[in-house]
Amino acid sequence: MGKTADLTTVQKMTIDTLKKEGKTQKVIAKEVGCSQSSVSKHINREAKGRKRCGRKECTSKRDKRALERIVKQNRFKNVGEIHKEWTVAGVSASRSTTHRRMQDMGFSCRIPRVKPLLNKRQRQKRLAWAQDKKDWTAAEWSKVMFSDESKFCISFGNQGPRVWRKTGEAQNPRCLKSSVKFPQSVMVWGAMSSAAVGPLCFLRSRVNAAVYQEVLEHFMLPAADQLYGGDDFIFQHDLAPAHSAKSTSTWFKDHGVPLLDWPANSPDLNPIENLWGIVKRKMRDARPNNAEELKATIKATWALITPEECNRLVDSMPRRIAAAIQAKGAATKY
Repeated sequence: MGKTADLTTVQKMTIDTLKKEGKTQKVIAKEVGCSQSSVSKHINREAKGRKRCGRKECTSKRDKRALERIVKQNRFKNVGEIHKEWTVAGVSASRSTTHRRMQDMGFSCRIPRVKPLLNKRQRQKRLAWAQDKKDWTAAEWSKVMFSDESKFCISFGNQGPRVWRKTGEAQNPRCLKSSVKFPQSVMVWGAMSSAAVGPLCFLRSRVNAAVYQEVLEHFMLPAADQLYGGDDFIFQHDLAPAHSAKSTSTWFKDHGVPLLDWPANSPDLNPIENLWGIVKRKMRDARPNNAEELKATIKATWALITPEECNRLVDSMPRRIAAAIQAKGAATKY
């Protein structure tokens, strides 16, 4: 005869029925074909309303509240560090128990989203810019050539520390990793419109005003011919030192290229940033062994970008602007 846990659903239903008929446990055990103790335990369990058996939790509600406070104090700690703090607080639990309690609370270990670090003045300028551009149509945005530099590494695996957050907390300021622009030694320059992408330029040295003007001369102008033909267009770039240098401004005036005014530290407003992300995701399974193989992989992946992808990204500009206005100039999810 099996234990109580081995009783089938039919046996349990039979025990309940015979119990209601007033049969004794001895008779019920004989008819069902199990031990009398199994019948007794099943009846007692039903009487007490117990839904499950097993060891009682070793942590109280107070312990759980303490754990949640520890996690929220610094969401970038790993389980070992959180467990150590919880133990110091007087809770006796294993590392795996700590992890389970965090999961029970809804915390999951995720790669933090990155947002630019904005000061008050930058937020105000972003808001003013967004309000100025809120009535631009899709046709007007299609005349903009978006450009940017991006760094590509042979290994894409190092994404930094993870963060503990619950569902819906992806935009919580305590769950975000601030990004600050630093000069990059190796970059790729690219440009896009709503119709297609332009040619890539692999930069061999640090980008100063002179290097950037060479890129404009030999890559931006050909890209403009390729993307717009003889039609008018507006060029967009950020406020990096090489871009905002006086000599660079003079270059644009001499070549008759109009510029789109752009708020500082605003990669979330630039659709080409999302395009770089698409390229890097498509390259995730690539394993280049050296810089030349990496360049070849980037070129091949860039060539696979479709007009539909470009059009969809540029069409998102009204939504980006609306989000910036709603956030009062703060960084957005884009």
